[in-house]
Amino acid sequence: MSKRSSLSATSSPTSLPGRSREVRLAEVPDGLPRAEHFRVVNAPLDPPGEGEVLVRNRYFHVFTALRTLLGASPENAHVGGLAPGDALWGATVGEVLSAPEASGLEPGDLVTHLAGWREYAVLPAAQCARVRDVLPDRAAHLGQGWPAYATLTRTAEVRSGDTVFVTGGAGAVGSMAGQFARLLGAGRVIGSTSSAEKATRLTKELGYDAVVVRGAGSIAEQLAAAAPAGIDVLFDTVGGEQLRAAVTAARSGARFALFGALSGQLAPDSAGRAAPVELDGLQVIMKQITMRGVMGISAQHAPEEWVDRFGGWLRSGEIAFTHQRISGLDRAPQAFSDMVAGRYLGAVIVEL
Repeated sequence: MSKRSSLSATSSPTSLPGRSREVRLAEVPDGLPRAEHFRVVNAPLDPPGEGEVLVRNRYFHVFTALRTLLGASPENAHVGGLAPGDALWGATVGEVLSAPEASGLEPGDLVTHLAGWREYAVLPAAQCARVRDVLPDRAAHLGQGWPAYATLTRTAEVRSGDTVFVTGGAGAVGSMAGQFARLLGAGRVIGSTSSAEKATRLTKELGYDAVVVRGAGSIAEQLAAAAPAGIDVLFDTVGGEQLRAAVTAARSGARFALFGALSGQLAPDSAGRAAPVELDGLQVIMKQITMRGVMGISAQHAPEEWVDRFGGWLRSGEIAFTHQRISGLDRAPQAFSDMVAGRYLGAVIVEL
C-alpha cells in the first residue's frame, strides 16, 4: 500500500484525539530565555473549519530570532510578539490529514507551514506549501539552504574567485552559506564562530578556509590575517563588531548581505529587539560597499527545481545538512535555551 493511501485510510479527522500538545510562553524572560520560561500544555484541538487543513507535524525548526518576539516584536517586524500563554511558532514539516477539496491538497501530502511547536495544526490551506518528498531527509526541508543560496546568488552575488566572509558560520544559516559560497566558486571562504571547537569543525567538516573566533582577540585583526587581500562578499548573521570588521576588510565594490543581527538578538542585557552598531560611513562610501537587508522568513519557500538540485547535492555529499535533531516536544524548550547559549552547530530540529 502506498504512503498516501495508508495515511488516508488510517488517519481520518474522527480518529484524532480531541487535544494536541503544544509549547507556550509561560513568562517573558528577563534576559536570555531558559527552559522554565516555557511550558508544554495539552490544548483542545479544534476541528478544521471551512477552507482549513489539518496537519500532523513531524519536524519543526528551532530558530534564534524567536527570542526577539518574546513579549513584543521589533520595530517594523512583519510578525507580532508573543505574550504569556501564546503558543510558539516556527517553520514545520508535516503530513496533511484532511483538506478541503478546492485546496489542491490531499491526505498524505507533505507540507511546510509556520504553525510549529505543536503536534497537530489546524490552519488555512493557503498557509501550507506542498513539498515533494524528494530529499534524503524530510527534515532537510527545514534547513536554511534556500535562503542562504538565494542570498548568495541574488543579493551578494558571489563570483568566481571571491573571498567570502560568513559571520555566525556555525549557525543554521551560516553552516549552509559557507558551503554554498564554495559551490558557487568562491576562492576563499572565512567564517566566524564562538569557540575554538566549533572553528575546528567548520574547517574540517564544512570546508571553511579560516575561522575568526569571538573572544580570541580582535575580530578585525583576525579577519585581516585570514583575508590579507580583503573580502568581496559578506554574509552577515551577527552584526556588531563583526560587521565593523567587515567594513574595514572590504575591497572596493564589496557586496554585503545583512541576514541577521545576533549581536543584538542574543544580547543578555537587553530584550534582543535592536542591534545598534556604529560603522565608518566614509569607508562605506569610499569603498562603494553595497548593503542590503534580507528577511529570511520571506525566502523560506524554495522553487521546485531548486529542491531537486539541493537533493542531488545532499546525496552526492557536495552539501551537508548539518543539524542537531532533538526527539520529542518536551525537550524543545531546553533545546531552544541551549541553542541561544551557542551549544549546537547547524540547524536545531525537533522531531515529533
